[in-house]
Amino acid sequence: MFQSIPRKPAVSGLYWYCVNSTRLVTSSSVREGSGAASWLGKRVGWALCWLQRGLEAGSGERKKEMVSILASQCTYVTGQRLRRAFQIGELYSNLYSERSRRSLVSSLWRRFQSRHSQSCKLLAALAGVFMWEEERIRDEELQRCADDMKNIERLTVNAGGGQEREEEGLQQGARPWEKVMDRKNFRVWRRPIVDSPLYEYRVFGTYTDVTPRQFFNVQLDTEYRKKWDSLVIKLEVFERDEASGSEIIHWVTHFPYPMYSRDYVYIRRYNVDVENNFMVLVSRAVEHPTIPESPDFVRVRSYQSKMVIKPHKSFDENGFDYLLTYSDDPQTVFPRYCLSWMVSSGMPDFLEKLHAATLMANNMELEVRDYISIKPVENKPTSNPERVPESSRSGQQQMEYA
Repeated sequence: MFQSIPRKPAVSGLYWYCVNSTRLVTSSSVREGSGAASWLGKRVGWALCWLQRGLEAGSGERKKEMVSILASQCTYVTGQRLRRAFQIGELYSNLYSERSRRSLVSSLWRRFQSRHSQSCKLLAALAGVFMWEEERIRDEELQRCADDMKNIERLTVNAGGGQEREEEGLQQGARPWEKVMDRKNFRVWRRPIVDSPLYEYRVFGTYTDVTPRQFFNVQLDTEYRKKWDSLVIKLEVFERDEASGSEIIHWVTHFPYPMYSRDYVYIRRYNVDVENNFMVLVSRAVEHPTIPESPDFVRVRSYQSKMVIKPHKSFDENGFDYLLTYSDDPQTVFPRYCLSWMVSSGMPDFLEKLHAATLMANNMELEVRDYISIKPVENKPTSNPERVPESSRSGQQQMEYA
């Protein structure tokens, strides 16, 4: 009788070692049986373990062979996933309209973000995507600005048109306001910002020679501002959010010599409430992954501006009150009193320029875009957002923001 000889596998010894290790992992995982998550984690651990042992024990040719096997497998799986994703995307593009696709992607992104918030932030930063869901200006923020204006009006009415009761109301609370300027058309208050050497400013003013519509439109029209504001170096709308009407603005402006010019990246949103007869414009600084800092300018990271305009009668008749709440950190090394003087004097100067630009647009009949007549996009579901024909959408008036 011939002596039996053990049969060698047809594949290389390194591959046979990997197969045996995998079988060992499977048998041990089944015996321990602590759930799908632990089973998967142990399999990954064993895979990394035999991969490390194989690379350490194998020769140069075996190492190359193992790396080649892994590379081929990863390439095949990745290509298959990409091909399937492309087919799914093409299918949805044929079935749904562009608006419905965006709504679907947004809902999926919000669901994924609620479960993996930190991973979403990292993924968005790497992909250069702005986090609209977290950064957009919401309705509650606009409503708080309108409530501040109502409180000022209530104090003024209770005082019988005087200023004493109004100032008493502003000086109450944990963070009272201190008056720093009193002029014919406006008054300025300030109060310290919590955990900061800077101040927050509030301006309450009145104009009687321009309409609320003109004043509001001049603020929003970025193209017209490039003509009347000589300090502007760059001012453009970088990105828009169709869901809320919020938009990203990149603004570069001159600062007094010898300081460098500053650039602002901020989000803004406006609302026109015809029923309650007021307008709100809110802006605040944000970080945008596709607008990097420039070595020629100093990036301002702390900035917010909230303005409420209340017409005396209507949007098209002269006369209105406005309330502006403003804070800014221009990143300077000047002492605190110098910075306070710069901000408190620069803000009234800007308001006077804005008022003069409104008068010039009215007297010279310059073309300024009307933002009040265009209704912002409401965040309400439609009856049937799917399969919206392109012809019906093109016939409707599309909302465009400044």
